[in-house]
Amino acid sequence: MIAFLDLPSGLSGDMLLGCLIDVGWSVDSLRSVLDRLNMPPDAWSVEVRDVMKGPLRAAKVSVHVAEDHHHRGLSQVCQIIDNAELSTPIKDQARAIFQRLAHAEAKVHGTTPDKIHFHEVGALDAIVDIVGAVSGLEALHIETLYASAAPLSNGWVDSEHGRLPLPAPATLELLVAVGAPIQPGPGPGEWVTPTAAALLAELAQFEQPAMQLQRVGMGAGQRDCDWPNIARIWYGEYLAQGPMIQLDTNIDDMNPQLYSAVSDRLFAAGARDVWLTPVQMKKGRPGVVLSVLAPTSCQSLLCDLILRETTTLGLRIHSVQRHEARREIQEVQTP
Repeated sequence: MIAFLDLPSGLSGDMLLGCLIDVGWSVDSLRSVLDRLNMPPDAWSVEVRDVMKGPLRAAKVSVHVAEDHHHRGLSQVCQIIDNAELSTPIKDQARAIFQRLAHAEAKVHGTTPDKIHFHEVGALDAIVDIVGAVSGLEALHIETLYASAAPLSNGWVDSEHGRLPLPAPATLELLVAVGAPIQPGPGPGEWVTPTAAALLAELAQFEQPAMQLQRVGMGAGQRDCDWPNIARIWYGEYLAQGPMIQLDTNIDDMNPQLYSAVSDRLFAAGARDVWLTPVQMKKGRPGVVLSVLAPTSCQSLLCDLILRETTTLGLRIHSVQRHEARREIQEVQTP
């Protein structure tokens, strides 16, 4: 599954949670995820309700935390994530998002990430937003997240460091790090929070895919405006366009820890699906078949990526036509 974040009025962590819940993830599942953070039971609570934003209904998520002034550093936040009863992919993504936040904050304040305390993003409520968002994407089987351009406007915000111009300096650093497209905001003020910018920078690709739309979810912002203060998530599958190819290669001498990174690069290069099949190779050696399904237009890029990023000596290309069993097989070898 894939999803596209439409951001007419920007994004915050709780708006993304609202989108995910409105599109099909249950609030009970969110609370179950947060229970596994092993925080004190009275440290947080989550309220979800339907609200009207102008003429539109949307899901509004309110995160309440008991500790308003408890500042945590990067190592403390990562320790909470490491000790949580969550899947490894969720932990890895959550840590990566906080690391992005720490590096951005450190750069704008002229210090190092290990000296940053997450007071600006509230530490605990940021953990709720980030872990919740990553968990919701996994639960909805969203393998690739896309997003529209980020709306940014001017203004001022009061912070622990004093009065700061908008967009928040950390937000700009996070977006510039990934070359994110931006557009004028709907009015003055903050429309993309640092937490949301970190989520977008780590998880999203800034383009609109051709997709078969299945559901739409709407998350509400906290402010009431003269326009609907919402974000929308469009949920569905890739729209098949023309013939597809399947690339296969047998590998028995590659560090298994590298497959995840290779898979991420293949998806970023246009693959529609990537999977591994365990096989027994010559002389009884265990190996895997790396398989990739993609549009034919991506063939050259994906072949080059596989030959460059794995230890394979060659790969097979199958021309796949939907609803037909016929396949044409080619061989591609390294020079």
